[in-house]
Parts: sequence; structure tokens; C-alpha cells
Amino acid sequence: MQAFPKNIVPLPQDFYDQPTLELANALLGCLLVKETNEGITAGYIVETEAYIGPNDKAAHSFNNRRTARTEVMFHRSGLAYTYQMHTHCLFNVVSGGEGRPEAVLIRALEPRYGIEVMKIRRGMEKNIGLTNGPGKLTKSLGITMEDYGRPLSHPPLYIANGYSPESKSAGKRIGIENSGEARDYPWRFWVTNNKYVSRHQKSE
Repeated sequence: MQAFPKNIVPLPQDFYDQPTLELANALLGCLLVKETNEGITAGYIVETEAYIGPNDKAAHSFNNRRTARTEVMFHRSGLAYTYQMHTHCLFNVVSGGEGRPEAVLIRALEPRYGIEVMKIRRGMEKNIGLTNGPGKLTKSLGITMEDYGRPLSHPPLYIANGYSPESKSAGKRIGIENSGEARDYPWRFWVTNNKYVSRHQKSE
């Protein structure tokens, strides 16, 4: 197993202060890292989706909906927004700034460090299925509801520099068919032709 490099450090707070659509694009190629007692697991972000409430019908914060679940979205950018969907925990990066409830969903990773730990957690041998979906990547990295509200600028859960993708694509978001015109917004971003992207589609 490849050792986790000591020179990997969290991105600064001001990285998260850029507009949400730009952040969703900039996150592609970045390294998402989670430190746990079992070890350090990390993967390159290869797919994201932007949610821009309160005018985005697909966003949890549509119409400025403020609940125990969405509360963190109203705080500063660069915090972890985790929520439960069916039996899965999904991980988002809070964006938009104080009082503007926006977020970027991390949909897929390319596994990079701690892959053996990921395989144990997921009970599988092939790399390809470890992190190619928002619920899969949280299980592989050990991201849970306990990470809700964590600042992403320092361990145990953080985002670091990775690589610059040669090509990026954008298209419609996935699984939001009942959100009116919002279902057609091209606010999903992915590393073009990356095999770990959860679902391939034509870019717009």
C-alpha cells in the first residue's frame, strides 16, 4: 500500500469563497482526504454537482428552507454538509458564503490512497466500484453524519491540491426529475472520460 505523502496539506479557506459554479468546477482534480483510526483514505474528485438555493428547486435550501438538516448551509463556505439519503450518507461542500445556502455535492472520486482500507469497508476487490457514486465514496472514505459541519481546511476531513484535468465536461444533474426547470440546469461537472464518474452523459 502506498504511504500517504506528508506534503499534502489542506487548501486554504479562501479557495471555498469563489462562486458556487466556479467552485464545483475547481474541485475537479482536487484530493478529498479522510483520516480515521483505520488509516488515511483519499481520492481525486472527478464529479460534482452544484446546488444554488434559494432559487434552485433541486436544492434542500430552496425558498431559504432552514431546518436542522440545512442549517450548516447558511454558514460560511468550506464546511461539510452531510445528509442521509435512504441508507447512504452524502457529502457536500458548503458554498455561497454566510447567509447564502448553497453547496456542491461530491458525486465520485478516483481512489488514490488507502485503497485496501476502502476495499475492506466496501467488501469488494475491484477499484472501479469503490467510489463511483456519492454514497459509495462516503463509505469508502469513512465519511459519516458525524462529519456534519466540519471545517474542510484542516484534518480529519479536508480537501487538498491534486491534479489539473486535461478536459472537463458539464451537463444536467442526476436524480432530480421532480424539480421543475431546475432539472435542466447544466450544473453537473465531471472529468471527461474518467472511468470513475458515476454516470456518463453527453455534455452541454
